[in-house]
Amino acid sequence: MINRLALSFLAVLLATSAVALELTNAQRDAIVERIKPVGESCVAGDITCAAAPATVVSAEPRTGEDVYNAACMACHSTGAAGAPKYGDAVAWSGRIAKGMPALYATGVGGVPGTGMIAKGGCMSCSDDEVYAAVDYMVAGSQ
Repeated sequence: MINRLALSFLAVLLATSAVALELTNAQRDAIVERIKPVGESCVAGDITCAAAPATVVSAEPRTGEDVYNAACMACHSTGAAGAPKYGDAVAWSGRIAKGMPALYATGVGGVPGTGMIAKGGCMSCSDDEVYAAVDYMVAGSQ
């Protein structure tokens, strides 16, 4: 009885696998379409990409306020992770006392062990744009 059941199961399994191998090209194409990646990444200058990269960097540098609003505000307006709030002269005074080069280095390189990541997470920002954002925050926090 067990042998008969095992043979029946094996027969069904073989029949099913034979059907799975007999796909038409249209069926195979439909499967490929369903499981393809949602998008693709292109590196600037890579001629094998189907389309140009979606991100276009402006020729004009962003202002400090623009960079602040895009990358810095999330933490520096709320004090998240201990970030000094924009406009809080007391919180900024010790940092300002260390000098602008120290503040610029913090803005560009981040502060290990805190929530301050390099460039505030704005990897498309140039160092000069980060400096402008630091200048903006310092000017508004003295």
